[in-house]
This record gives sequence, structure tokens and C-alpha cells, in this order.
Amino acid sequence: MNRLYGLALIAFLFSLMAYGVVQWRQAQQQDADIVEAELVPDFIAEALNSDIYSESGQLSHHVIAERMEHYAELAFTHFEQPKYTVYPKNDSAPWQLEALEGTLYNNNRVVLKNRVTLMATEPDSLIKEIHCKYLELDLNTNIISSDQTILIQGKDFTMYGSGLIIDLNTKQMTLTEHVQTIYKKAAS
Repeated sequence: MNRLYGLALIAFLFSLMAYGVVQWRQAQQQDADIVEAELVPDFIAEALNSDIYSESGQLSHHVIAERMEHYAELAFTHFEQPKYTVYPKNDSAPWQLEALEGTLYNNNRVVLKNRVTLMATEPDSLIKEIHCKYLELDLNTNIISSDQTILIQGKDFTMYGSGLIIDLNTKQMTLTEHVQTIYKKAAS
């Protein structure tokens, strides 16, 4: 009888171990499926062209992108080659932002990366273009910030520095660290 109990116990333990391994593998497969499902966009738009208006009905910003992927579960939208036109709240001239890629988060914060350019559309603006690798834009406040190296091209000057905060509504700009400014002689 002891042998029979011993064999039954061994068979039970082996069955329990096999069941545990099967359950563990199924759980791992389900986790992998969940991760893959999160990485699949809810919808994709090609050649996106969108206008966004404020609550008062004024044009807030305009977005053009080669491709847009929206991920509702992850709470962000990814853009390829986005071009934003931001309209300040004080009805002054709009500003244009371009980059190779961008991400819009649910809190209306846009992160632009790789070859980022901010351009003034006002013809007599002191600052014409700002170039950097990384820039953040808060669409609620129209404040732009970056902690990266910055190149500012303006009317008859080029400025190098790092760290930048710009309020597009007031046109106030703060450069955290100034490195160098090169002035060009104005043509007479």
C-alpha cells in the first residue's frame, strides 16, 4: 500500500507541476498579447490636416502631418513630420513649428523632436527662426520650452545658447544660457 501511495503522490505532484507550468505559460502569453494590443494604434490618419478652435470659436492651432497614430490606452497621439501653426490669444501673427516627429499628450502638451524649427510669420519680426533638436509646446498657454542647444536666427544676427522659454502670447523670450551672438552688417 505504501508504494501505491508513494506512486500516487509522485503522479499528483508531477500533474500539479505540469498544470503550474501550463498556467504560467498562458499568463505570459496573455501579458504579451496585452502589450502588443497597447502598441497598436486605435486609428491612423495619413496626410492629416486639422484645425482646432478654442471654446470661444477662435482658431487656436492648425496641424498638418504626413502620418498620425492615436493611442487611446496610452493617452497620446504620435505624428510624423508635423507642422503646427499656433495662433496667439492676442490676435497677433501666428507662429509655425515643424519637426520630423511629434507627440501630443492628453494634457495638450506637444513634444517635438528631431530638426525642430520655430518660425515667425510676421514679416518685421526681430526673430525669424529658432532651431533645436527638442521642443515642448503647451497648447493651453502657448508657452514653448526647451532645455537643449538653441540656434536663433534673427534680423541681422545669429544667436547660440541653450535652454529657452517663449510665451507666444506676449512674445517674451528667455534664453537660459547665452553662448554667442554673431551680428551681420545690414545692407545699405
